Amino acid sequence: MRRVTFSMGMTVDGYVMDGDGSFDWSAPSPEVFAFHIERVRPVEVHLLGRRLYETMLYWEDPEQAASFGEAEREWAALWNPLPKVVFSRTLSEVEEPARLATGGLAEEIERLRAEPGDGEIAVGGADLAHQAASLGLIDEYQVFIDPFLVGGGTPFFPHGGRREDLDLVESRVFASGTVFLRYRVAR
Repeated sequence: MRRVTFSMGMTVDGYVMDGDGSFDWSAPSPEVFAFHIERVRPVEVHLLGRRLYETMLYWEDPEQAASFGEAEREWAALWNPLPKVVFSRTLSEVEEPARLATGGLAEEIERLRAEPGDGEIAVGGADLAHQAASLGLIDEYQVFIDPFLVGGGTPFFPHGGRREDLDLVESRVFASGTVFLRYRVAR
């Protein structure tokens, strides 16, 4: 059965965006970007909120693509054809291969888990991940801790007092100071 993963960068003090909604501190080093490329390979479908969907359209923009280096072209070649399900109350259409969610988050994940395949169902976007976590739908957290303190903003962990036991299955420290931690939810 496909597992649901949430992968995102956060600051040392636990935020994915600062108080102004910025995440300019999160630009990965070349080494971390190469690791992101490897981490997207097992993803079979990506669930996104509207803001992340709109942010990631950058990779599909031919004008931007003209300036991509080799690593950026490799990322775009993996990201662009990846099926995506977008959760939005305001968008009426999205670009292929994305589709708008037709059901609630739990319903969409249940449907995707029932499909053949054993790749990951990745959840992206802090708000959508918060919803998935509160419903107990996330099987694995993939945390990139970036060496910054921002003092407030949007938190990575949204559990609202809910305890979840985790098992560390992988860790890596990069020369840039970024630390990758991969945890499976203990069930």
